[in-house]
Amino acid sequence: MSKHSTAIRPGFSDILEQVRHFMQEDIFPLEKEFSPYHFVQALPRLLEKREKVKALGLWAPQAPEEFGGLGLSMLEHGLLSALMGQSPFGFYVFNAQAPDAGNMEVLAEYGSPAQQERYLRPLVGGHIRSCFSMTERHHAGSNPLLMSTTAVKDGDDYVINGHKWFTTAADGAAFAIVMAITNPEAPKPHQRASMLLVPTDAPGFELVRNISILGHTGGQWDSHAEIRYENVRVPQSHLIGREGSGFAIAQARLGPGRIHHCMRWIGICDRAFDMMCRYALSRVIGPEQVLADKQTIQNWIADSQADIKAARLMVLDAARKIDQDGAQQAKIEISTIKFFCARVLSSVLDKALQTHGALGMTDDTLLSYWYSHERSARIYDGPDEVHKSSVAKHILKGYAGQ
Repeated sequence: MSKHSTAIRPGFSDILEQVRHFMQEDIFPLEKEFSPYHFVQALPRLLEKREKVKALGLWAPQAPEEFGGLGLSMLEHGLLSALMGQSPFGFYVFNAQAPDAGNMEVLAEYGSPAQQERYLRPLVGGHIRSCFSMTERHHAGSNPLLMSTTAVKDGDDYVINGHKWFTTAADGAAFAIVMAITNPEAPKPHQRASMLLVPTDAPGFELVRNISILGHTGGQWDSHAEIRYENVRVPQSHLIGREGSGFAIAQARLGPGRIHHCMRWIGICDRAFDMMCRYALSRVIGPEQVLADKQTIQNWIADSQADIKAARLMVLDAARKIDQDGAQQAKIEISTIKFFCARVLSSVLDKALQTHGALGMTDDTLLSYWYSHERSARIYDGPDEVHKSSVAKHILKGYAGQ
């Protein structure tokens, strides 16, 4: 993606304070009315809040100003993400949710003027939704070089055939960005795939099902779909960037996306940590004794605070490097924060839930939702084990020949 200024703009602290206040006054109260499992029921109220965000001038913080966003740097957006991430509704209300945010970045950087006008502007405006269709059921999602979906030229069109799954938010999306093999004979594997814009109402686009995830199938706005592409025709003008550049674009998309995810996870950690501390001080466990008096709880609080602070600083450092040098130059930092922050998230949520005891297992708090929903953090955007291997190999190269 394009490099941003590494400086934080004047007045950005005011933006942070606005968002912090908005989350506490407008979004947290909605959690008492609507379960995050019932996103559709909450949608009318969330749309009202979206209009308020627009009126406040905080809309689409990650999108370029020229297309209607706030145009934040990666560092600035990271700081904002930690606030938005404190509620399951936060990112959606600001129009910064995945996969739309990543698709905005792709189209802003690589889309043609016609593609930007037809797809990007309505997406940034919040008038349509999108999905990203790369993962395939019969190939390792951690290796995007392995793929069976093809896009073959026929006249002025590409004809797409393939089977995808975990196409997030396909249910209700207006278009998909599809990764498909266009150059099977290319000498290098990473030059074989391309990205194509596919309207979801195109003949041959079949949403097979919303995949059930830990008992929750989701619906419009919060689903992970299985998709079949059967002779789907799109004009060759729907190619994003150059033919054969799909892998490079995917890598450029996923790098900044991990900043978004990691800072959202830190926002969740902040909220869970706050809940843990408040509950520990209020839960009476004996005469003149509360849960917070127990050394085990104190250890959990201290460990969680240290882990959250370390994770935050690591992510902001990676964001600063992306702004300064680009995602490719920050790939080791990106891999490091991905597995480190996923582990911190898992650890903090586990401690917070354990502190709440049986209450933590209920849906009376957000802890049970996050505990199940965010387990996938160690899998999507590359399993932690793959990122650890990349980091270790990079480190060992520095020792080779010594």
